[in-house]
Amino acid sequence: MARIRKSDIDEVRARTNIEDIIGEHVTLKSAGVGSKKGLCPFHDERTPSFHVRPQLGYYHCFGCGESGDAYTFLQKIEHVTFVEAVERLAARVGFQLSYEDGGEAPDHSKRVRLLQANEAAEAFFQSQLAAPESQPGRDFLGQRGFDPAAAAHFGVGYAPQSWDALTKHLRGRGFTLEEMQAAGLVSTNDRGSSYDRFRGRLMWPIRDTTGKTVGFGARRLLDDDKGPKYLNTPETEVYRKSQVLYGLDLAKRDIARGHEVVVVEGYTDVMAAHLAGVTTAVATCGTAFGVDHIKIIRRIMDDESHRGRVIFNFDPDEAGRKAAMRAFAEENRFVAQTFVAVAPDGLDPCDLRLHKGDQAVRALVEHPVPMYEFVIREQLKRHVLRTAEGRVAALREAAPIVAGIRDRALQPEYSRQLAGWLGMELGVVRQAVEGAARRAAAPPPDPYEGGEPGVGPSGEYSIPSVRLRDLPNDPVTRLERDTLAALLQYPRMLPEAQLDAVLTANFSDASLMTVRDAIIATRPQLGTKNWLPAVQDEAPASFLPLVTELSMAPIPAGPSDEQIASYVRSVAAALIERDLLRRKAELLGELQRTDIETDPLRHRELSELLVTTERRKRELREVAEQ
Repeated sequence: MARIRKSDIDEVRARTNIEDIIGEHVTLKSAGVGSKKGLCPFHDERTPSFHVRPQLGYYHCFGCGESGDAYTFLQKIEHVTFVEAVERLAARVGFQLSYEDGGEAPDHSKRVRLLQANEAAEAFFQSQLAAPESQPGRDFLGQRGFDPAAAAHFGVGYAPQSWDALTKHLRGRGFTLEEMQAAGLVSTNDRGSSYDRFRGRLMWPIRDTTGKTVGFGARRLLDDDKGPKYLNTPETEVYRKSQVLYGLDLAKRDIARGHEVVVVEGYTDVMAAHLAGVTTAVATCGTAFGVDHIKIIRRIMDDESHRGRVIFNFDPDEAGRKAAMRAFAEENRFVAQTFVAVAPDGLDPCDLRLHKGDQAVRALVEHPVPMYEFVIREQLKRHVLRTAEGRVAALREAAPIVAGIRDRALQPEYSRQLAGWLGMELGVVRQAVEGAARRAAAPPPDPYEGGEPGVGPSGEYSIPSVRLRDLPNDPVTRLERDTLAALLQYPRMLPEAQLDAVLTANFSDASLMTVRDAIIATRPQLGTKNWLPAVQDEAPASFLPLVTELSMAPIPAGPSDEQIASYVRSVAAALIERDLLRRKAELLGELQRTDIETDPLRHRELSELLVTTERRKRELREVAEQ
């Protein structure tokens, strides 16, 4: 493949608003002047350490260390190559890429082609829903209270009872058999013959958070269909069932606004909930609710706000109970409070809406049971509480649950409730809970487990990366750190003379001095759109995290350009004045050691340097007072 011209790569990067790109996956909020923050999409965290600087076009996580530009983010979050990331962003901003060596731009990357194939298939399925042979699909929807407008809103369609109807349609749109197979739309039998994967089924498009269709969920309708009740797209380059939630594209705005999400069990439940006014409902796609789903929800709902609610709706059968237990196993990954909503008569949201109306669905969500209470009661149901043996066994199972409650203030109340449910003395229950807590306490991990620091698994010596947290916390180092952060982020706000003084100043911290040297080496590019990448390239690899964190660190200044400029110049002036003071002390010491009789020229030179240094200090203070 021909290489994209570097100038085009730089131009697309400059035209791209990184906040828009990241904002499709992470809920961002203000973190000070020129900075946004949210929960990191690359690791599980409770408080936000993921910062985005739109002006610089960079992001950085102070927790896990992930950082980069819009290209890096797309590569990691969408699992695409660098070339594909450039092509996608170029298409987004309407920029025509050029390729070196006379090469021609490829028509589409593989990922884009798969997304386009899914989009074409979705349009085909939707058009087929009105065909005469699709009556079973329309009947199914109608029997569940969904009219044509509801079907259109959720993109529901119908796959004809044909072995190759979709294949022929997509061939006519220019898609190859290989692309259809890679998208999971076409399957191949043992004899090598191809056929449509979905036939005679009702089709729901499964979309990612940006609204792109990545796969399908298909519901069996016909009696002669011997396949599973629900058949989903297989794992593909664009569809990973553990990383998508049905309905999230429609629900994400209200989830972020209300800090609440309702997790139901099926496609029709999502439809019913939304139509009833519960527009934060989502569902998993043929898999259990897991860690990746939690990460997605936490990023969108701004989970660290402590205002969030996660409400699970489960069927009141054994499968639903197991699903609840699996969800509870991951409950501690949320900061938000978790709840369970189960209708008293066991109806799912779709049936509840059919039999009792929209208000009943809303009421179900408005009055859920706390997750801990639900789980404890479910555990108690498994024991015969009228016998002493049954009550003791139930206590042994329930005590660790109470001991594991994240909010310690709730533990005494749940201990009292558990005592009442069991009909046991409160002191006995408290003893059991305290014992469970002691047993759960694990010794701290050995920091040296796995080998000596600095030595890799093969015995080679590795230089550890330098991070902001590794720097000393004394006033001098903090001043040097803040000055470099201001310079990296707002290089054009320093007058040339002040910039010269900063770059020639003595730095007491060796790590910060290394960053300063990288800035000096790239000074001809200072302030240009490619300057920060040049500084990162110039710095030694182990110092790259430090350069990135300095360039992303929040600036303690007001939002206006005047306030930012005032801060940048004042912190630089403080560094320069400190360096002049150091220089004055060195000159005074040398002057005292220089004999005027034996070396009059050096004595006069030192005296003149002292006068110049003192004059510069006065000038600096006068500028700062203006």
